[in-house]
Amino acid sequence: MEALDLARWQFGITTVYHFLFVPLTIGLGVFVAGLQTAWHRTGKAHYLTLTKFFGKLFLINFAMGVVTGIVQEFQFGMNWSEYSTFVGDVFGAPLAMEALLAFFLESTFLGLWIFGWDRLPKRVHLATIWAAAIGSNLSAYFILAANAWMKHPVGYTVVDGKARMTDLWAVLTNSTAVAQVPHVVAAAFVVAGGFVIAVSGYRILRERRAGGGADARTWRSGLRAALVMTAVAGAVVAGTGDMSAKLLHEQQPMKLAAAEGLRHDESGAPFSVVPGVEIPGLLSILATNDPGAVIQGTDDIQRRFAAEFGPGDYQPNIPVVFWSFRVMIVFGMSTVGLSLLGLWLTRRRRRGGERPLPAWFARLCLLALPLPTLAVIAGWLLSEIGRQPWTVAGELLTAASVSPGVSLTEVAVSLAVFTALYGVLAVAEFALLARYVKAGPQEEPAVRPGQGDGDDSPALQPTLMY
Repeated sequence: MEALDLARWQFGITTVYHFLFVPLTIGLGVFVAGLQTAWHRTGKAHYLTLTKFFGKLFLINFAMGVVTGIVQEFQFGMNWSEYSTFVGDVFGAPLAMEALLAFFLESTFLGLWIFGWDRLPKRVHLATIWAAAIGSNLSAYFILAANAWMKHPVGYTVVDGKARMTDLWAVLTNSTAVAQVPHVVAAAFVVAGGFVIAVSGYRILRERRAGGGADARTWRSGLRAALVMTAVAGAVVAGTGDMSAKLLHEQQPMKLAAAEGLRHDESGAPFSVVPGVEIPGLLSILATNDPGAVIQGTDDIQRRFAAEFGPGDYQPNIPVVFWSFRVMIVFGMSTVGLSLLGLWLTRRRRRGGERPLPAWFARLCLLALPLPTLAVIAGWLLSEIGRQPWTVAGELLTAASVSPGVSLTEVAVSLAVFTALYGVLAVAEFALLARYVKAGPQEEPAVRPGQGDGDDSPALQPTLMY
């Protein structure tokens, strides 16, 4: 084993761990902003209750995401200095924009939202949570644009062995980024929707056991809103996923072939559901809209790459890529299917009135917590492992990206320390979330729309206690 192997494991562990929090932060911030908007427009107390309750969970998750993201960035200098040297000029602009514009916007207005409940006019306070939510999504855009450049480098030239950016606009509007950003952000909304669905289902079951009513208005409202968000976001994920498949055919044929287990170039290539079960011609249709199109296979691409870039193994870990693709699809579709089922079960009667939520569905809602999270992790593994052995496609191999002065022992020690630290943080995160979910929110008095503007009265502007 070499330092390169452990460095890859370390980056993979920290990235996947960090990615547990990022999608939830992106989607939950917008969801909380939507709830507060509903309260602002209607004055209904249950919207305020949900805003404050999910706001607490959002802040816990946001803080953990910041901590894990900082550690992730340290690794660029620790274990991947050659990579940092090569991409530094290109990555400098989008990452600076993420830190100075998006993250600054997000963190500043989030602070104003936390401490401004009894200090800011109602409309201004509402604007702060929307600004924070927009900042989260802008942050995702800049980071994903940088990531997309690694898969499809554009707007650059190589000078003295380093990539020099020649066109910032080309980097920010990279076709890979244009497809990847809405796909990942929509997946984040599915994760956030699944989280709210699971929490709402749990609270409904808990209140029923406590004799608090069959379908508490608060949790039914939260559940219904999350079901809608998940279903709509799921449709966007599917549409942008189709766009991504066509770009893979053009830009990353090895990843597409590995995801389908296709070894040789084939006209009218089938889609492999599982090994041995295929749908004829479907892969060619998905990749090109032409049922007779030729799709390249891994073995044939390997021979072409060896001729173009020199001897070496240019195939990713095919079993991981193959099964990650299927886990992503199955778990993602299951989450969307759950949301559609929930929308049907919670539809209003023709003559008015709400249908009681079946207890079995409330229990089924608990699956909405792990399913979308596992789906996005599988998707990220597909995306990043499928790019191997390149860190920058066609330009920089992973083996040439590692820091030359880092020893196997040093990487092993830092890997052990980070893994142990992240384990402790995981326990802390779970304990905090579980504590607040079990405790539940406190009902708030109804406030008429428009009340509280410019008024410091605690009765009209309840303080958000953290």
